[in-house]
Amino acid sequence: QVQLVESGGGLVQPGGSLRLSCAASGSIFSIYGMGWYRQAPGKQRELVASIASGGSTRYAESVKGRFTISRENAKNTVYLQMNSLKPEDTAVYYCNLVYIAIGGQHENWGQGTQVTVSS
Repeated sequence: QVQLVESGGGLVQPGGSLRLSCAASGSIFSIYGMGWYRQAPGKQRELVASIASGGSTRYAESVKGRFTISRENAKNTVYLQMNSLKPEDTAVYYCNLVYIAIGGQHENWGQGTQVTVSS
C-alpha cells in the first residue's frame, strides 16, 4: 500500500509564501512523476506543477515565475514552493504520484491540504 502524506498548507496574506511537502511511502519500485494539483470551490481540479523522474518540470501558466516544484529522490518527497501568493491561488492542493510497483503503473492522490490567501 502506497501512501502520500501532505503538509504545509495554511492561511497566508497576499504576497506571502508557503511551502507544501508530500512524502510517498510504501512498495514503490520507481517513481515516474510527482505533481501538485489544486481545486478551488466550484472549479475543476487543475494541474499546478509536475516533475518527471528525469527532473523535467511543467507549470500552469498562472503560476509560472511564482511557484517552484522540486523533488528529493532519496525521500520520495516532492515540494512546492509558492511565492507571491494571490487570492486566486486559494484552493485545496493535492499531491499526485505516478509510480511503478507490482502490477505495473499506478497513480495515487494525497488527501489534500488547504491553502487560503486572504488579508
